[in-house]
Amino acid sequence: MTEKDAFLSEIPASSPLIPSETTSRLMRMATYASVTVASILIVTKIGAWLLTDSVSLLSSLVDSILDVGASIVSLIAVRSALQPADREHRFGHGKAEPLAGLAQAAFIAGSGVFLLFEALDRLIHPQPVEHGLIGVGVMLFATVMTLLLVAFQFYVIRRTDSLAVKADSLHYRADILINGTVILSLLLSTYLGWSFADPILAMVIVFYLAWGSTEILKQSIDNLMDREFPEGDRRRIREIALAHPEVIDVHDIRTRSAGPSSFIQMHLELARDLSLLKAHEISDAVMYEVEEAFPNTEVLIHQDPEGIEERRDDV
Repeated sequence: MTEKDAFLSEIPASSPLIPSETTSRLMRMATYASVTVASILIVTKIGAWLLTDSVSLLSSLVDSILDVGASIVSLIAVRSALQPADREHRFGHGKAEPLAGLAQAAFIAGSGVFLLFEALDRLIHPQPVEHGLIGVGVMLFATVMTLLLVAFQFYVIRRTDSLAVKADSLHYRADILINGTVILSLLLSTYLGWSFADPILAMVIVFYLAWGSTEILKQSIDNLMDREFPEGDRRRIREIALAHPEVIDVHDIRTRSAGPSSFIQMHLELARDLSLLKAHEISDAVMYEVEEAFPNTEVLIHQDPEGIEERRDDV
């Protein structure tokens, strides 16, 4: 048994470190589930919109159509991101996930612009909502389906930390709010005759979509631009390394993420009289500890003799 095998055998069953095949399966299942749910909701919402002529219900329908497009993009991106590294992509294909996030942000922004114009037109030319209770029933069904999907996506995100699934989940969390807004609009229009409630609440949905697309855009750009881990995570990496009794200091910690994978580089300062074999053993021990704390992460360590002067990008 190798040193790494012995180390991994000691990891408790509750550890978040999971095999890559499990990560792949969960991410694929999440994308298949989102495409399936969005497709079912499109069919039901088309019928409800034709019966009610509600612009807020139309906004929900358009959002579901765009959800299918965004989820298909996520499905393709996840399939690509999970491909192993090859000669042309030595760090893997993880950047496909943030690229999908950019596409999803564009989908959401486009739907927001369309719905804003529809809501403004209906506000200027109000129309009564018909068969409101049918629309309410459809939206309640949509809400239950979406809640089940989001619950499953949360489970997958906790296990994989997938950016594509996070972006997809943001869509559907927004959908829950959208569905509640549409139900309120239909009830106000049907029972109180407040026809203006329909376009006004549709505009509320537009602003929420704008916020959601901004969040996805920011996360995707951070990933594509190799933004460093949060400062708390960087401190944790340093603490783990310094916890080894033979590590004198740590510097040049560099971190980045690429879809489901992350990369950590660091320099360890060790005693000058250590043999190459001993320095290698110390680095491996630190590497295994960091990988346990940060699953799905590749750790690269450079050993420096104590007291060597060199440029340091951080401490």
